Amino acid sequence: MKYLHTMVRVTDVQASVRFYCEALGLRELSRQDYPQGRYTLVFLAAPGDEDAQVELTHNWDAQPYDGGRNFGHLAYAVDDIYAACERLAGHGVTILRPPRDGRMAFVRSPDNISIELLQKGAALAPAEPWKSMQNTGSW
Repeated sequence: MKYLHTMVRVTDVQASVRFYCEALGLRELSRQDYPQGRYTLVFLAAPGDEDAQVELTHNWDAQPYDGGRNFGHLAYAVDDIYAACERLAGHGVTILRPPRDGRMAFVRSPDNISIELLQKGAALAPAEPWKSMQNTGSW
């Protein structure tokens, strides 16, 4: 058995690609439109880790997708948790669970999917402004 991908339904493919690629740092591997089925598939992966893919599915006919919290979360290891959170915040993303411990943070995608960021290796030393930040909302 081999892990292939995780599928996440999105309502705005452009906003989602901006979030996952520009803010989170994933790379778009492929994109295919299926006019007969009226949907688009976009496959993404972290640089250097193309075996762990996220499939964004955009159905062209508008429909609400609530309950993102029921999905659980996607998790990514990052080289520098503080730099990753700074990049996300710079893109207007709210850091819901700041990396106060130098090890873990949570954010949400435009479609309310929870994303966990984990520091690769040992936790970084606690540092401001992160160690004083409170949680915001839920993750």
